[in-house]
Amino acid sequence: MTGRIPVLLLTLALTACGGDEHQDLKQWMAEASQGMRGRVQPIPEIKPFPVVSYDAGDLPEPFSPSKAMPEKRASTGGVQPDFDRPREPLEAYPLEALRMVGVVRKNKALYALIQVDNMVHQVRTGNHLGQDFGVVASITEAQVNVKELVQDPSGHTTDWVERLATLQLQEGTQPQKEAKK
Repeated sequence: MTGRIPVLLLTLALTACGGDEHQDLKQWMAEASQGMRGRVQPIPEIKPFPVVSYDAGDLPEPFSPSKAMPEKRASTGGVQPDFDRPREPLEAYPLEALRMVGVVRKNKALYALIQVDNMVHQVRTGNHLGQDFGVVASITEAQVNVKELVQDPSGHTTDWVERLATLQLQEGTQPQKEAKK
């Protein structure tokens, strides 16, 4: 019996809290919702698309790679690189990795000093360098002129074409010495 009294008191307290305290708010809500009705828009009618037949019997396939690549013509027999000659050490590097750091004159001939991977190489006219079959065409005090052989950049033929490139003297870029500890 003693356990029932606290439960009874708690129930009485809760019913006392549910009085007509917010009666004006409840009345306003009832009045405002009298004329309201929920309405759902009808689903729009789906229009059928006309059936179109595709007959591609004589047409080329639209997604084949041959459509994206131009048709190549045969080589006209112009200049070509010599694939059988022995490779020189500087041909292992792209031209962008090579730096001209100086010039040396020996017996009235100019030799360019080319640096790559912290090594300096001497090159003269006729030496090969770069990965595009480059040949040193001329050397001046300020630059090395290189003729490269590349396949036709337009992609229309399989011919090889000459492209001129230069290596400028890199002034003020001396290799840094490591500090001794």
